[in-house]
Parts: sequence; C-alpha cells; structure tokens
Amino acid sequence: MELLKHKIPVTPWRASSTWGIRPRMVLPLVVGLTLFGVGEGLLVVSQWGATPWTVFAQGIARHAHISLGWSTAAISCGVLLLWLPLRERPGIGTLANLVIIAYVLDITSSNVPVPHRDWLKVVFMVGAVVLIGLGSALYLTCGLGPGPRDGLMTSLHRHLGVSVVYVRLTLEIIVLIIGWILGGTVGVGTAFFAATIGFSIGASLNVVDWAVRKLST
Repeated sequence: MELLKHKIPVTPWRASSTWGIRPRMVLPLVVGLTLFGVGEGLLVVSQWGATPWTVFAQGIARHAHISLGWSTAAISCGVLLLWLPLRERPGIGTLANLVIIAYVLDITSSNVPVPHRDWLKVVFMVGAVVLIGLGSALYLTCGLGPGPRDGLMTSLHRHLGVSVVYVRLTLEIIVLIIGWILGGTVGVGTAFFAATIGFSIGASLNVVDWAVRKLST
C-alpha cells in the first residue's frame, strides 16, 4: 500500500453537487471539520505557534477584543467576500467549514489546559498535524464545496494562471506576516505544521481510501 495518496479518492459519501447533501455525508463532514478544529486548537494550546491563518486570527482577536473562534469566523466571512469578484460559488460544505471549525477551535483553545512539559507540547503539536490531516481528508472526500481559504486559493489559481502551490504559499506568507505583526504566536509549531501538513493529508487520504476499499469487499 502506498504511503501517500496524491488524489482525492472516490467514496460512498461523495456528493454529486456541492448542495446535494445526503444523510450518509453528514457524519464524515461533521467529524472531519471537528477533527480539523480540534487540531487547530491543540496547536494554539501548545503555545509553540499556530497555523498561518490562525496566527492571523490571533492578531485580529487581540486587537478587536473578541475570542479566537469569532475572529476565525470573521476572517472566513471576509475571505468569502473576496470570492464575489472571482465568481467562486460556495457549497454547503463551505458554510459548515466556516461554522464548525471556528466553533470547535474556540472550545478547544479555551478549555484544554496548557501543557507545562515540553514532551506534552510535542504531543500536542504532532497530534494537531495528524488531526488536521485526517479531518482534511474526510472533509475533502465529501465534495460539498471548498473551505473559504481553499476556494480563494483555487480561484486565484484559475484567474491568474499561477501554480496553486505558489498561490497557496503566497497567501500563507501574507497572513502569517500580518498576524505576527498584530501579535499572533509564531513558533516551532508553525514551522512544523508547514513542513508536515501536506504529508499528513496525503497519508490520511490513503487511509480513507484503504478503509473504503476494505469495507466494500
């Protein structure tokens, strides 16, 4: 079995339309986004940094005097407004992404105790990447529309004719720098996430594909 999956596998719960949600899609969608939010929260709680967009959200939250969850949701809404001139269309998964990840991130970062030992912080950091990778894999296989940030990335890629890799990298760097200037936490966890999240998603997609094929035999 290959270690990393480079394409999104076809699953029994994959939607034929971004608004065509069925009962069988609800569980992987909600579980995937919940795992993603928990992973984001654990990385924040580790105090060793956060994902670039969460660093941005931390900076906004600090100056707007709102919670991290509300800041994340507000940024997602702002990004969706940028979809309008790009003619990107959201799906029900896009809206679920906005609500569930922000809510779970807020709960996790507010209620999980900060680890005081370095080995526990390492566990939180590694666990965060694993959970975000698995959550992304489940969410992506639903086919119910991209998240706000992913939709912006793919739209800019189509309109500018620039590689999606460079578009994503540019967006991540921009929000990371702005978030850091505004007071967001940047650290080894940020670097670890950037270096490993692609592998985590690839491995998780492979696990999902293997599980689907195993259950169908």
